[in-house]
Amino acid sequence: MTLPALPFGVVRVAGGPPLPALRDGDDALLIGELDLPRHPGLAEAARAPDLNALIELGASAWEAVQRAATEAAPLPAAARVALSDCSPVIPIRVTDFADFYASLEHATNFGRIFRPGAPAVRENWRHMPVGYHGRTSTIVVSGTPIIRPHGQTTPGVLAPTAQLDLECEVGYVGGPSATGPIPIDRAEEHIFGVVLVNDWSARDVQRAEYEPLGPFLGKSFATSMSAWITPLQALAAARTPPPPQDPPPAPYLTAQRPWLLDISLEIELNGAVISRPEAAGLYWTPAQMLAHLTVNGAHLSAGDLLATGTISGAQPGSEGSLAERYGGERWLADGDEVVLRGRAGATQLGEVRGRIAP
Repeated sequence: MTLPALPFGVVRVAGGPPLPALRDGDDALLIGELDLPRHPGLAEAARAPDLNALIELGASAWEAVQRAATEAAPLPAAARVALSDCSPVIPIRVTDFADFYASLEHATNFGRIFRPGAPAVRENWRHMPVGYHGRTSTIVVSGTPIIRPHGQTTPGVLAPTAQLDLECEVGYVGGPSATGPIPIDRAEEHIFGVVLVNDWSARDVQRAEYEPLGPFLGKSFATSMSAWITPLQALAAARTPPPPQDPPPAPYLTAQRPWLLDISLEIELNGAVISRPEAAGLYWTPAQMLAHLTVNGAHLSAGDLLATGTISGAQPGSEGSLAERYGGERWLADGDEVVLRGRAGATQLGEVRGRIAP
């Protein structure tokens, strides 16, 4: 796709039904109001309440929508709506959610926090992209208030978390659908676009429950994602080679031309920037995550969300969570507002915003 790739989303206009849209600066372009070409299923997908049907149609349909929005002159008057006159909603029906653990620095930091005296990074971590399946029903769009969750903060004691944390992540929206294994060199054919993700975490609950199985209530209460999905093709210039992997990955995880996205991230807490992680330092790539997720024959659906896990750097001021940034001295208080932002060159990704409610 050589034409401009505008972000995809879904908006409500004047309280009406959710409608697929593209973001053009301070305006939303309603896809159903564009002069779309004949394409099987496109007219129906353009008026669906989410982007799943459009994602399922594949790259030719996505390109047709982009061409209708960027090459037509003038656009139909009904197609353009000011963002101030509409409300973005969650853009996809999230069919499945896998959250990975792709940052070596984050894995090292949390190994030291949660398992003092033991090796920070387990042996299996360098052999496969480790992850867990999250709860899709609690994925919310940017701007949704985050209610402080309850859980067992110590064994047998149910209480509101006192250690509410943020996690700065990049997410990949999957599709079109495919049954695994998806070969690693074809993984990008099944990545629709990129979002920012805040996987809110209750650290005291997480610590109490995380052995022997792993994340559950400490993670499942809320995950925020961008309202706007940046097409993967729009980030072609942001591709960068990943750091070396040692030991070399298994053949199914070895790509001919491996890539990461050079996205500069920013964490703002109550109006002040507290950290600037870099996605280019991740150990595991999105193609490796997708190849590993499906190697057992698992089905990828249009609307699946795959997140990187917390992105942290080696330098102070590049941590992706409060636990790492402040060493347990600062957690989220009621009323705190967190904003995650990301930029790849001239491309600004959709932000993720959330305020903590009691």
